[in-house]
Amino acid sequence: MEFFCYHRDRADSAALRDELLEAHWSYMDGFAEELIARGPTFERGTETASGSVHIADLRDAAAARAFAFDEPNYQAGVYRDVLVRRWRNVLGRTMWDFPGGREGGNRYLVLGLGEGQAADLVPPPGREGLIAYGPLLSDDGETWLGTAALIEATDPEAAGAVLTRDRYADVEVHDWEFGGRR
Repeated sequence: MEFFCYHRDRADSAALRDELLEAHWSYMDGFAEELIARGPTFERGTETASGSVHIADLRDAAAARAFAFDEPNYQAGVYRDVLVRRWRNVLGRTMWDFPGGREGGNRYLVLGLGEGQAADLVPPPGREGLIAYGPLLSDDGETWLGTAALIEATDPEAAGAVLTRDRYADVEVHDWEFGGRR
């Protein structure tokens, strides 16, 4: 089962995040085979981290929660909140398979939170910049709760256009980059 986890940083936690970088990477190294995508988000136009995205193929919802909440940054108080949702890997690949590679371009997390009738279950045509894409689902995989995408785009507005905005209660666009060891 695939899960999307988004850890949002607590204000003024940058120094603690930096202090725990090796512990975080070592923890994630233990899930190398399960990871579909990972990487930090940033405050718009800065190098200040605002959160961390982790998409992983895990045994079940309990394993996903353990993955998210046992993470060293969470345990130490770097994060203010965590979103954990079932996710479906529509592209069927990992971020490391993205043809655009690890470096270059403007990259974003697009997170659409919705309810009701499902939207954007498949990506729109002509979106070569998609790195990861899929619906956010309830734990049982039956109820659509939104859509998450990692995308390379010219700017935040172009990135956000991957979703049908009027179908969501909120659409967030965050600067994002490939995470992990280089």
